[in-house]
Amino acid sequence: MHWLTKFHNAIQWGNTLRFDLFRAKNLEYLVLLATMVTLAVGLALFLIDPNIKSPMDGIWSAWVTMTHVGFGDVVPVSFFGRLLAAGLILFGLVFFSLFTAMVSVALIGRNIHALDVEDAGQIEPEVGYIQNGEDRILAELARLHERMAALEKLSSLNTDQGRSVPGPNVEQP
Repeated sequence: MHWLTKFHNAIQWGNTLRFDLFRAKNLEYLVLLATMVTLAVGLALFLIDPNIKSPMDGIWSAWVTMTHVGFGDVVPVSFFGRLLAAGLILFGLVFFSLFTAMVSVALIGRNIHALDVEDAGQIEPEVGYIQNGEDRILAELARLHERMAALEKLSSLNTDQGRSVPGPNVEQP
């Protein structure tokens, strides 16, 4: 029965995701735009390409091209037909990228309520700890910079007087 509970929870999760997606107005516009482009390009392919024999073949070719399935059963052979198909490929890339982004927003938006005020209270001390660590690193860096400047000044004074500064024994080639 444990698997049945998991299955039920998965069905509920899918249903709430579906409701969240259909509640978004942008998804309706995106689907409407994709449908209109598919129909328009399909009919245009029928009109300009001799290999597309019917309007339904044109719409089918447009849909298969836009979704990047590419069955190859109906393909444009004319220059303008191929040019139109190339534009449809680019539109399909943009369309599916936007659709994926909308699903991501729906998934993230559903879980935003999981961050409680208590969680924010736990995050603030960690941010302070990180900030203190950063301040310590910057202070150490400033101290090292001052020391380096003093050593460079001492080195330039010694070389001006004709003496070399003793240093580590490093063989020079």
